[in-house]
Amino acid sequence: MATTKAKATKRFLPGSPRKMRLIVDMVRGKSVSDALALLRFNTKHAAREAEQVLRSAYANLEHNNEDLRVDTNSAVISAAYVNQGPTLRRISPAPMGRAYRIRKRTNHITIEVSTVS
Repeated sequence: MATTKAKATKRFLPGSPRKMRLIVDMVRGKSVSDALALLRFNTKHAAREAEQVLRSAYANLEHNNEDLRVDTNSAVISAAYVNQGPTLRRISPAPMGRAYRIRKRTNHITIEVSTVS
């Protein structure tokens, strides 16, 4: 049996990596069709970004294996992880001449899709 893999990465996404990990943990290990259904109807903003990356990874799998017909039910999310990106630091005025630091976090999401044929 030959295992075929493809992955997709989206970098510098606005939003906290902790919030994105909630979504990615939900779909890790599921088939692509189940994961797309979960992400499509999830109300969190991070789900839309994760769905884009998952569709890209599946498209990469189909493109790399044009001779092999890959079905969404046979393709599985073999690896999915979120890393922290650079943090943008902004200053907000505070009482008595002070300044509060606002941290605008970013994240990098990677999804790897594989199939066994």
